[in-house]
Amino acid sequence: MKKTSLIFLCEIILKLYQSLLRPILFRLSSETAHELGLKTLRLGLKPQTFRDIAKRRFSSSPFGNITRFGLKFSNPVGVAAGFDKNGIVANGLEALGFGFVEVGTVTFHPQPGNPKPRLFRLPKDEALINRAGFNNDGAEALAQKLKLARPSCVLGINIGKSKIVELENAVEDYLASFEIIYPHADYIAVNVSSPNTPNLRELQKADALSELLAALQKRNKELSTQYHCAKKPLLVKIAPDLTRADLESIAGVALDKNLSGIIATNTTVSREGLRSSATEIAACGQGGLSGAPLRKHSTEIISAIYGLTQGRLPIIGVGGIFNAEDAFEKIRAGASLVQLYTGLVYEGPTIAKRINNELFGIFNKHGFNNFDEVIGSEKQSGKFKKTV
Repeated sequence: MKKTSLIFLCEIILKLYQSLLRPILFRLSSETAHELGLKTLRLGLKPQTFRDIAKRRFSSSPFGNITRFGLKFSNPVGVAAGFDKNGIVANGLEALGFGFVEVGTVTFHPQPGNPKPRLFRLPKDEALINRAGFNNDGAEALAQKLKLARPSCVLGINIGKSKIVELENAVEDYLASFEIIYPHADYIAVNVSSPNTPNLRELQKADALSELLAALQKRNKELSTQYHCAKKPLLVKIAPDLTRADLESIAGVALDKNLSGIIATNTTVSREGLRSSATEIAACGQGGLSGAPLRKHSTEIISAIYGLTQGRLPIIGVGGIFNAEDAFEKIRAGASLVQLYTGLVYEGPTIAKRINNELFGIFNKHGFNNFDEVIGSEKQSGKFKKTV
């Protein structure tokens, strides 16, 4: 399909989604609409059809394959963890044009998550609030699903702490999940930043984080020998609600433990600057806020991490990405790849293709010759050596 035809088709689908389908979905509860979307992706096409669509030329970016932490990505736009916790529509998401899919967050023990309702929209802010609490079928169930069907694109698996496990036993709990999902992941993301599991963010503190990552890296080495493969890239996902001192300690630990990257950021507990009324916000209750209100702050966190690591640590930028300009700002701040979730809810199924089609033009407009040249370009040119 020619690029101009694809852009025209994406514009038509976007208008139809915004004018017809989204208003219908938004009449449903947020979680009901989400589950309906998953079922549609799961049942709408057969696995072979997913693979055929995903291989078409328009699924890739105009940049060619992009190499990050030893993996080749067909394009830089991925789906963030939380959208497909149980790995049931990863093939479908690839077919929508995403270059990588991160499933989970998955825990060792299956758990129902927090009581419903637990997912809410704030349409005036183009935002979501969730307090799902890692509802998932468990690491073993995810592994069994991925044995039967997994996407051909890069697959990340995001692991978290089981709610029933005390914080002092968190390392063993993460290791248990790590071992089960290891053969199925291209990279593994360690979630220590969800606001919806009690005390989980305590694991972002330097000593606790260092202990956890050291144990995972040790097991990473052992399992790579067992499976006769290279060590899996290990990344950590951090919160936006961190001080400069917090970021400094996390960056130091990440470099010390030879992490492959940092995912910045998770959802925020802040409610500052929202356009929704106090009543609308209060009705949502506690939980993590994602979407447009997080955009600026997550970009600032990316920039800070990029500076603290001197560009040596790849960053996956996530938070408020709705279009190619949003992705461009994240990349200029220091992101090597980008992810989205809330943008998919508000902008519809063509969002990945639209961002990929438009991003190359934005790079050219600003005088960049290649993707890697853009990374961290808001910093002084040539100040940092980038390792991607």
